[in-house]
Amino acid sequence: MTALFTAQLLTIFPEMFPGTLGQSLAGKGLDAGIWALKTLDIRDFSSDKHRSVDDTPAGGGPGMVMRADVLGKAIDAASKNAGPDWPLVYMSPRGRRFEQADAKKWHKAGGVTILCGRFEGVDERVLEARGVEEISVGDFVLSGGEPAAMVMLDAVVRLLPGVMGANATLDEESFENGLLEYPHYTRPAVWEEREIPEVLTSGHHKKIAEWRHARAEEMTRIRRPDLWSSYVRAKEK
Repeated sequence: MTALFTAQLLTIFPEMFPGTLGQSLAGKGLDAGIWALKTLDIRDFSSDKHRSVDDTPAGGGPGMVMRADVLGKAIDAASKNAGPDWPLVYMSPRGRRFEQADAKKWHKAGGVTILCGRFEGVDERVLEARGVEEISVGDFVLSGGEPAAMVMLDAVVRLLPGVMGANATLDEESFENGLLEYPHYTRPAVWEEREIPEVLTSGHHKKIAEWRHARAEEMTRIRRPDLWSSYVRAKEK
């Protein structure tokens, strides 16, 4: 079976993968060959006996910086195995925020190459020379790009046919229609004196759909004013 999507990771810790991606539905999809995961150890592209990948920052300062010459070789090797439309991205807190639209884009491309940085970051020159896009999962700093890469890849893999099951499950999730997802309930009908909303047990499918849409709009308006503004603008157009 030919994989529908391939994730290619550049990292100094290849043993961190597949990590959580090897569990649950994503893991089953990986075992079934629906998607594939490849890791390249950046240290393999070092030219000294210590397999060094970093050096002190130019201009002084704390920490170490990953070297452009080593990363350039690693990226070039990865590019030989990448599809023509695969994004080449670097996990960085200063990057553009990853969104559901990116997950769909990567899915459609059939693969992605992700550079997982460590230390204080990477030499800016390699990002410029290889046209690497910087992507972030949020306004916080991690010890390395590997956990962030797993988060993003999980968002992509679950879109692949055969991983999640029913497509309707994906269609109703947060961000798919510009809104947060509506609240969910299940048995028991009453829990700690809290009842399931009556409309959900009415069997009236149109009213249920209307209730869910109204609650999705309400939650988005209250919790994510930014999304709500975009949603309203889209509706007006």
